[in-house]
Amino acid sequence: MSLTLIQYGLGAGAGSLVGFSLGLVGGGGSILAVPLMVYLVGVREPHMAIGTSALAVAANAALSLINHARQGAVKWRIAGLFALAGVIGAYAGSTLGKAVDGQKLLALFALLMLIVGGLMLRSRSAAGDPDARLTRANAPRVAGAGVATGVLSGFFGIGGGFLIVPGLMATTRMPIYQAVGSSLVGVAAFGLTTALNYAFSGWIDWALAGAFLVGGGLGGLAGARLARRLSGRKGALNTVFATLIFVVALYMLYRSAGALGVL
Repeated sequence: MSLTLIQYGLGAGAGSLVGFSLGLVGGGGSILAVPLMVYLVGVREPHMAIGTSALAVAANAALSLINHARQGAVKWRIAGLFALAGVIGAYAGSTLGKAVDGQKLLALFALLMLIVGGLMLRSRSAAGDPDARLTRANAPRVAGAGVATGVLSGFFGIGGGFLIVPGLMATTRMPIYQAVGSSLVGVAAFGLTTALNYAFSGWIDWALAGAFLVGGGLGGLAGARLARRLSGRKGALNTVFATLIFVVALYMLYRSAGALGVL
């Protein structure tokens, strides 16, 4: 695939938006990256857009993870188990996603996002337990949520942050700020797994992924700083997260309805 310098510049700009989303709420990376790849940068092959965005988002998530880790907002043992279990699901999901038209499942996923967003708003005033840790009681729930999220992440070619954050909160009762930071371990792991699977099929533009990474590093730093500020306001980060979920879910439903001939 041959792109112009202008397209690579647009790729860097798109990467900054993706990095900002990942740094702020730990999600929205690939859901934003794929349409930006297709409609802004001009990548015509959907599988190429998915594979390239998965690699770029994985790298951007790793950069944002460093920022959150410096602020002590990562629960490493919980995040590690979640990510390890999710990698298995991500491989299976991405293998299936390369061969299956996922429009109907994509619509169902968007409906699931609306439910998750509603639950986030409902619990926006919940402070959570900042001392949450991995125990024998919650480890099976953490691993199960990781596998399920990994399958969806791999199938749709997304980082999965929209599901990882509420999944971590539901299984361990950690506050959203820690869930955002910890979720980036899973986003990076799931994205890398999906990217490697697509790379074997030749569906990654490495130069474009690099441009995305440059922009994403700056955006991720800004997003992490804003997340830190919002975390001090009761329910503010939950509200931002839920609002972004609603916007993206409605967009996904619109796109799915058009692809399925409903609109």
